[in-house]
Amino acid sequence: MKQEESSRPSAEPFSLPGMTRRGFVSATLAAGFALAVRPVSAPTITTDETGLTTGEIRIRTADGHIPAYRAKPKKGSAFPLVLVVQEIFGVHEHIKDVCRRLAKLGYVAIAPELYARQGDVSKMTDIDEIRKVVSKVPDAQVLADLDATVAWIKDSGEGNVERLGITGFCWGGRIVWLYAAHHPTLKAGVAWYGRLVGTPSALQPSHPIDVASSLKVPVLGLYGAEDQGIPLDTVEQMKTALRAADSPSEIVTYPNAGHAFYADYRPSYRKDAAENGWTRLQE
Repeated sequence: MKQEESSRPSAEPFSLPGMTRRGFVSATLAAGFALAVRPVSAPTITTDETGLTTGEIRIRTADGHIPAYRAKPKKGSAFPLVLVVQEIFGVHEHIKDVCRRLAKLGYVAIAPELYARQGDVSKMTDIDEIRKVVSKVPDAQVLADLDATVAWIKDSGEGNVERLGITGFCWGGRIVWLYAAHHPTLKAGVAWYGRLVGTPSALQPSHPIDVASSLKVPVLGLYGAEDQGIPLDTVEQMKTALRAADSPSEIVTYPNAGHAFYADYRPSYRKDAAENGWTRLQE
């Protein structure tokens, strides 16, 4: 897919004076699935591009540009906007397909590459090496890049930023909770199996449970009861925090699902839970 050229002031080309690859390691999006997840599983869902405009765009940020994948209906304008936040493997084919699924429903969906400054995880095969890259990504940078993505949509006129939603998976599921406490005009969020608790650090000063009382919009959390990385007791802690804050947010736990149950390209995929979660997302 060719990168789109644009005269819009918020989507300039990547060639920036003084910007080096040390500043932005990932200048383009991954082609296909991330190496760490190959070969992909048989049930992998593929959404065609019929009736859609799809491709790579460039989002201006405070310190340069980051690549992003955008999908929208070919006909119409001012579509409701959904930010799609990547799983740990970056904006690879699965995340692009999720964008196309949302575009088929009438949204403009954008997935910015939020590790662009730290590394290109799509070419890594070792999960520990991927984690090293991801551990260097500051929450403040991520929230600012998502804000920049919303600004791109506003400038382009392609989407209605007053009808803004967000969804994210795994690493991105955690970000959904944080963004719901950050962005003033967000309308709703859906967090798929995102980590809820953790030790505060300079790069991650707070976690979802810490912002439960300051969520600006309702969030739907979708979790697997058999998730070995997100213990059920932490999910219960989050539920308790949400009730204490009188939040309209909701967490659904699927009894026969583990982590990444929506990832149809992986053995972790659980069809019933995935389809139910997708239906709830649309609602």
